[in-house]
Amino acid sequence: MANYTDGNTLVCGIIGNPVRHTMSPLIHNTLAQQTDTNLVYVPFEVPEDGLKAAVKGAFELGIRGLNVTVPYKSDVIPYLKYVDPMAEAVGAVNTLVRDEALKGYRGYNTDMTGLFRAMQEEGIELEGETVVILGAGGVARPTAHLCVNKGASKVYILNRTFEKAVEIAEDVGDERVIPMDIADYKKVVESEKRYFVVQCTSVGLFPDVNSAVIEDKEFYKYAYAALDVVYRPLETKFLKLAKEAGAKTFSGLKMLLYQGVDAYELWNADRNVKITKEQADEIYKSLMLEVNGARNIILEGFMGSGKTTVSKLLADRLELELMDTDEAIEEAEGRIISDIFKTDGEEAFRQMETDLLETIVGEHWRDMVISLGGGLPLREENRKLLEKAGKVIYLKATPETVYERVKGDTTRPLLQTEDPLARIKELLSDRSEKYDAAAELVIDTDGKTPEEIVDEIINGLGI
Repeated sequence: MANYTDGNTLVCGIIGNPVRHTMSPLIHNTLAQQTDTNLVYVPFEVPEDGLKAAVKGAFELGIRGLNVTVPYKSDVIPYLKYVDPMAEAVGAVNTLVRDEALKGYRGYNTDMTGLFRAMQEEGIELEGETVVILGAGGVARPTAHLCVNKGASKVYILNRTFEKAVEIAEDVGDERVIPMDIADYKKVVESEKRYFVVQCTSVGLFPDVNSAVIEDKEFYKYAYAALDVVYRPLETKFLKLAKEAGAKTFSGLKMLLYQGVDAYELWNADRNVKITKEQADEIYKSLMLEVNGARNIILEGFMGSGKTTVSKLLADRLELELMDTDEAIEEAEGRIISDIFKTDGEEAFRQMETDLLETIVGEHWRDMVISLGGGLPLREENRKLLEKAGKVIYLKATPETVYERVKGDTTRPLLQTEDPLARIKELLSDRSEKYDAAAELVIDTDGKTPEEIVDEIINGLGI
């Protein structure tokens, strides 16, 4: 069910600068749909000198709750009526909850609670464990507070600038927190034989995807779990090194998800809304596709390339909606494609394909596996629309393979000829360059089962 608005619609949002590329609307508007809540969530970009007015104005406008992102997580505190002790301890607030009695907002830090919830979902407990935090920036501070608060036995903070690590240790004020120059990481390896590593630097963030703050494989040998707060790309070099060493790994995307879930539950506490793991997993899948630029997974290729079979298997595997563009047009027109060709001509059918793509892009359809008709990517305007619609994967097959798969099919208008194989070779020769131009991933399908092709797609997309 799509979000709707009327006089009873609750409004939530996010304030920061910049906020135009935030993924929070995806999280919260999906949660509103899942919980059948009349609520919309929108981003508000607040200028540098406008924070005080923005918070006051939001309350006067009846806004139910706000997330706060950089650079205002600390600056917003003076304008709140109450600050949760945990948020006060780290000096940062990322969630505002409307309080009618106080005539203002209460402030919380769901970055911390969301991080802990993400850890728990991955089966990681902090009590009695050793934690190694890499970095001493904005995320490292609340992470150190969280680890101590949840009973970690030791918390190492490794940073290139030793003084910044010391600042966090002093801020936490607990002897379990040990600041260290990151160049001395081998001391941790020598003294600890089991630890959970949290990577809190920007190293590995796109486009610097081939770097890790520590690249020594010996360091990862004793890591039983590893979290990277970076989630572009989903699997950083840090996570690859940890996974190769046998550690359980997860990205900061889980932290982003669960800070949003915790905020949503705070805004809807009067209805006792609790988000299930199944609901969260559904949103996580959407976030993964978004991060990978694959709002939709789109399969292109010549007739007989396996698009129909593979798209069904892929949609089932990822639990996504399935669309076949040929079937969608037939359903809309109330007639089969061969009849459209006969009655209206090929050009009219190609325009129907373009119109369908414009609808997908214009109305932001997402979380689908889309199987394209073989001729759809031939138009340049269609290729431009496909780039906006999602990740395009070219299922490639030789003319001989195609012929064997379709030789008995009399429903394909383009093959009604005396020599179908020659026609396939001619068409493939004309189309292959355009298929390549549209695709971000090319998969040779000859000699592969549909299941093997699906595995290759999932691995190629990194999901």
